[in-house]
Amino acid sequence: MEKLPLFLILFSLAISMAMAARNEVDEWFGNLQHAKEKTTRLHFYFHDTTSGKNPSAMRVAQAPSTKKSPTFFGQINMMDDPLTEGPEATSKLVGRGQGLYASAGLDEVSLLMAWNVIFKSGDYNGSSLAILGRNPTTHPFREMPIVGGTGVFRMARGVVTFKTYFFNSSAGVAVIQVDVVAIHY
Repeated sequence: MEKLPLFLILFSLAISMAMAARNEVDEWFGNLQHAKEKTTRLHFYFHDTTSGKNPSAMRVAQAPSTKKSPTFFGQINMMDDPLTEGPEATSKLVGRGQGLYASAGLDEVSLLMAWNVIFKSGDYNGSSLAILGRNPTTHPFREMPIVGGTGVFRMARGVVTFKTYFFNSSAGVAVIQVDVVAIHY
């Protein structure tokens, strides 16, 4: 009997896994009419570091005029920030904040954020929330919408609020308090 090439075996396995995941989602949607809405409140911190040996965010693009702009207009950063229970970097990791932020304000530092919160532990392990909105970073309190989610947070909507806990521009470090109110099924 001839052996199947490894890539063919892996491809078949990937197709089988995708079909199983699709069936799970189809079943979930089939039961949706009987599901009750839940409200989940979460509190954690994200650590955005743009300098040092292991930055969690970095500039990936900028406009020709960005260096002259007091608001860094036109700069785009990619991030994969740790999310922790407490404000200390050594606090328990609960997930990762992955996405991008772009300086979109001409008159004030205001970011357009496309941010995915990926949970790596606890009841929400493997689930995610999708956030898309404006983050005027100099305001003491910022609010952005939850536009979706996966896993436990399928079809999520709600609000995420940010409050700067610590910021040092010369060190390239920001610690942001995050509060989530997510409505989901």
